[in-house]
Amino acid sequence: MSLAACGGVDPDSPLGKRQVIFKEMLNVSEDLGGMLRGRIAYDEPVFVEKAAQLDILSKQPWQHFPSVKEEGETSARDDVWQRQERFQELARELEDTTARLVASTTQPPLNDSVLALRVQAVEDACESCHKEFRVY
Repeated sequence: MSLAACGGVDPDSPLGKRQVIFKEMLNVSEDLGGMLRGRIAYDEPVFVEKAAQLDILSKQPWQHFPSVKEEGETSARDDVWQRQERFQELARELEDTTARLVASTTQPPLNDSVLALRVQAVEDACESCHKEFRVY
């Protein structure tokens, strides 16, 4: 029996695939913010690795939004499909913020103030898209 038959999300569906990516993005982003805010130990090589990982992840979920809204429960608002141009614009903004974060990790010594600004920009990009396109 598949998860969909039990009321869960089919992990092979577009929804299931993007949920996995978004969850991974959240976990990596929380680690980066946690290191800069003192919630977890700052480890520069790990920070650099996770920044690169977040940049890769930021480019992945968009391919799993089909051109027509799929059946079933999703936290994506109908606007995702009705306002595709704006949705894609915000996706590119997120990708730009993660690229700038990675660029800030390529020249040691790393500047904590710059990294904090870059991580905040990533968080802000996520939040702006959520405000417009996510059901809470």
